[in-house]
Amino acid sequence: MQLQMAALWPTQTVSLLLGLALVLAACACLWRRRWTGLLLMAMAALLLGFGSTHQRAAWRLADVLPAALEGQDLVLTGTVASLPREGIDGTRFVFEVDSARRPGEAANLPKTLPQTVSLGWYRGVDDDALLGGPPEPVRAGQRWQFTVRLRQPHGLFNPHGFDLELWLFEQGIRASGTVRSRPGDEAKKLQDSSGFSLQRARQDWRDAIQARVPNAASAGVLAALAVGDQAAIEHGDWDLFRITGVAHLMSISGLHVTMFAWLAGLLVNRLWRLHPRLLLACPAQSAARWGGLVAAAGYALLAGWGVPAQRTVWMIATVVLLRQAGLRWPLLALLLAGGLVVCLLDPWALLQAGFWLSFVAVALLVVSEPVQGQAEPGGSRLWATLKAALRTQAVATVGLAPLSMVFFQQISLVGFAANLVAIPLVTLLITPLALLGLLLPPLWTLAAWLVQGLSGFLQWLAWAPTAVWQAAAAPPWAVLCGLLAGALAVMPLPWRLRLCALPLALPLLWPAVQRPLPGQFEAVVADIGQGTAVLVRTAQHLLVYDTGPVYSREADAGVRVLVPLLRARGEDRVDLLMLSHRDADHVGGAASVLRALPVAAMSSSLIDAHPLRQGSAVPQQRCAAGQSWRWDGVHFEVLHPLVEDYTRTLKSNAMSCVLHIQGGQSSLLLTGDLEAAQEAALLQRSGAAALRSDVLLVPHHGSRTSSTGPFLDAVAPQLALVQAGYRSRYGHPAPDVMARYEARGVTVLRSDRCGAWQSSAGCSRDHFKRYWHYAYQQPEPRADTP
Repeated sequence: MQLQMAALWPTQTVSLLLGLALVLAACACLWRRRWTGLLLMAMAALLLGFGSTHQRAAWRLADVLPAALEGQDLVLTGTVASLPREGIDGTRFVFEVDSARRPGEAANLPKTLPQTVSLGWYRGVDDDALLGGPPEPVRAGQRWQFTVRLRQPHGLFNPHGFDLELWLFEQGIRASGTVRSRPGDEAKKLQDSSGFSLQRARQDWRDAIQARVPNAASAGVLAALAVGDQAAIEHGDWDLFRITGVAHLMSISGLHVTMFAWLAGLLVNRLWRLHPRLLLACPAQSAARWGGLVAAAGYALLAGWGVPAQRTVWMIATVVLLRQAGLRWPLLALLLAGGLVVCLLDPWALLQAGFWLSFVAVALLVVSEPVQGQAEPGGSRLWATLKAALRTQAVATVGLAPLSMVFFQQISLVGFAANLVAIPLVTLLITPLALLGLLLPPLWTLAAWLVQGLSGFLQWLAWAPTAVWQAAAAPPWAVLCGLLAGALAVMPLPWRLRLCALPLALPLLWPAVQRPLPGQFEAVVADIGQGTAVLVRTAQHLLVYDTGPVYSREADAGVRVLVPLLRARGEDRVDLLMLSHRDADHVGGAASVLRALPVAAMSSSLIDAHPLRQGSAVPQQRCAAGQSWRWDGVHFEVLHPLVEDYTRTLKSNAMSCVLHIQGGQSSLLLTGDLEAAQEAALLQRSGAAALRSDVLLVPHHGSRTSSTGPFLDAVAPQLALVQAGYRSRYGHPAPDVMARYEARGVTVLRSDRCGAWQSSAGCSRDHFKRYWHYAYQQPEPRADTP
């Protein structure tokens, strides 16, 4: 309940709740009637859980970067506190701040900055070369002083998208930013090693793996399994692992930690029995349990003490303590106790897919266990072991399929076969060899051969045309039916009852997707940062207008935002991809969309030599004024550019495709980066009647070059949408431009504050708001500002 709150309550209210909980607990202890006492104790526990989580959330939210310091140059001194993630564009790492001051000032700022921040040190991101790459590799434990610009935690906010702000909140990272190394203001390395010895060792081992294994893909997998560096795995390999359903094996998860603890416990048990004096001091079973716990904790620390590994260690510790106390609880009760401990330590784990996948997998294996008969003799033991392994994998595959659909909107249809090979190979051979290679590096070569063999097998499986089943995100009632179907399918019940799982699962596997009625359309203005990307859906057709920016050499808005959004909405094809002009923040994700989904046609103002025109087999045409068509009763008309504009030398923005959409009582005008001169020409050529629209996509993201007064008077929108990045370095949208809209009574929504906007639902941030999400605050002026 507390995790669903949009905003936190006042501290006084929470204090009253905690006080009431203590009173109820005292009454429960004194009450003579058993069931009344249990009820009071349950109520006290609910209030304590709610209040304690609420108070911890308040403390964490208070440790955020003040809005007044956002975007300012600050000189930070501190230590690299994590394993740096190196990419083509630069390095990203967690930085523990010791002190902060403004450039040119000797006095340090008060303790207003979060202690832990996430920093990126990029190579040539800005055209004006304000940012330069690290002069030498950044290593964990190094002490640095450099100038940075920070901002509060803020991420893209789209339906069914990754919640970056939740991830940062759970990790305790309350600010992020970039290092600004410029001539005369160079970064200074103050010390080569200053604490964080474990992180330094992890980086040394990762570098040793990469130096020893020439195949980069295999080295990345071994680094992920040995020291928890998931960023070392290449993006193409992650796609392969997701398609084949083995991605959970390629990061240090609960399965790895549990298997490591189990193997360590077996070894301790065997060695303990060799010494009679040790057996007199402590039973071998107890020593094995404690040895497994120590090994699990050590492996989790080696892997960077990530949240999934922490959960598993706490669960194993709970089981060990209960067994050591002589409590012979059923396995489900032990699982519940472990879950309770995890939630007490990290309440926000309940919002993570890994938590539910791990615990539900174990629970399904327990409840699906058939009644055991008499053990089969001799040679049948191998067959019995094989049948048990097949049954375990079948239960996990079928039982977890609904959760996979809920969290990822896809199921790997080859996952059963892939995991039958991958689970024993990764957990019993590749991972142990990767760890033993820390002592005997030649073992990494053998492990790399096994990784390459596994990759070849997975690629063969992934070639199947139906390797993955994908469907739209289902409504809550369909989710409940699907989860019930997964449990029903694996429980030891009569087959006639278990067959009911199939019809129950259909609404989740094949959900009904709502579409606009004929004559109407739905628009989705995606939150993609600085750029443009709009989806327009009619009853039977889909138009994608622009595809957002390129974020780095490894990621763009297409693969990060648009493709997941389209799949979650149940879109399996694009009828028309319209690219307004060639700027990277408008066409950056086009290649990813073209690779991921079939596109029937493409319209753009791109020159013939542009790679998207040269390298695509999709039928293409140039957008030009006068083009029009009707889809399902909705009228589409291109208003700009003119055909003769293609024979002239015009800047890119001047060639923006302008599209007017009219359906029923609603109209939408998409303008690209249209500038003032073209706005005037368009108004003169088409007239105010052709431009009038209910909703306007603000030209050029609210730049001063656009949104002239006569143009706004002609369009007369009720709502204006600005797609701009959070704290855009271009200053979009400009304050004086926003003043023009305000003077005309136009409601303006910005994607950095609204998230994705849907014509049927409004702002995503309003509908899915939680207290850890970014909330805009007007920054207070500095005391020295006139």
